[in-house]
Amino acid sequence: MKFSAFLLSLLLLAGCASAPRYDTRHPSANHDSRIQFVVLHYTSASLERSLQLLTHGEVSSHYLIGDDPKATIYKLMDENLRAWHAGESQWQGRTWLNSSSIGIEIVNPGFKETPAGRLWYPYSEAQIQSLIVLLKDITTRYAISPRSIIGHSDIAPLRKLDPGPLFPWKRLAAEGFGIWPNEQAVAHQQLQFEVQPPSISWYQAQLARAGYEIAQTGELDVATRHVIAAFQMHFRPSHFDGMPDAQTAALLQVLNQTK
Repeated sequence: MKFSAFLLSLLLLAGCASAPRYDTRHPSANHDSRIQFVVLHYTSASLERSLQLLTHGEVSSHYLIGDDPKATIYKLMDENLRAWHAGESQWQGRTWLNSSSIGIEIVNPGFKETPAGRLWYPYSEAQIQSLIVLLKDITTRYAISPRSIIGHSDIAPLRKLDPGPLFPWKRLAAEGFGIWPNEQAVAHQQLQFEVQPPSISWYQAQLARAGYEIAQTGELDVATRHVIAAFQMHFRPSHFDGMPDAQTAALLQVLNQTK
């Protein structure tokens, strides 16, 4: 017994001796937070199903906002861990945003197909209030800029629609979470674009400047229409057909001039 205890102590000492020793007297000031963006989603599922998918499925997020009367905020994982919520994505030249973002899912069915077209589901006031509280906390701690609060459809416009056209981007921007073009400036600029419409190359360049991933083909191809539609759904949710028009051009120009 004594020999076993002695042997164990030697092994522990050997382990300690092999561990690296660090000099921490010279911390670098050259760093920033891993977390640069907040990406917002709807779940397309009930609360029970959303919790199941996000905790035991193939996707995950840092937070989930429920649809109960108080819109409970569920913290599903530590913010320092990489959640699987963004997938193949790009924003402002950064790819695979799982590594640089916090994901927030909101319980919402998304939409259903009807004979009259898609019927989109609204968010509750309690959900938006909970989201504002959560965003205030996150953006304060990580100094995340309003431009860096984005939707899944912004970072993956060829395959995603969430958080959808009924998401209140304008209201969130008024709270300091996201940006919104000045409407008077948009109306003024729209008159000019109605007289002289910009080229498709101009749209592609402006969309890339706004943050979207878009090939500079100079053609109104399928991919370009998807990106235009994603932009319209965010900033002109009443009409997002993916077709370039004077108002869309004005929104783009004013947005890119907004600090």
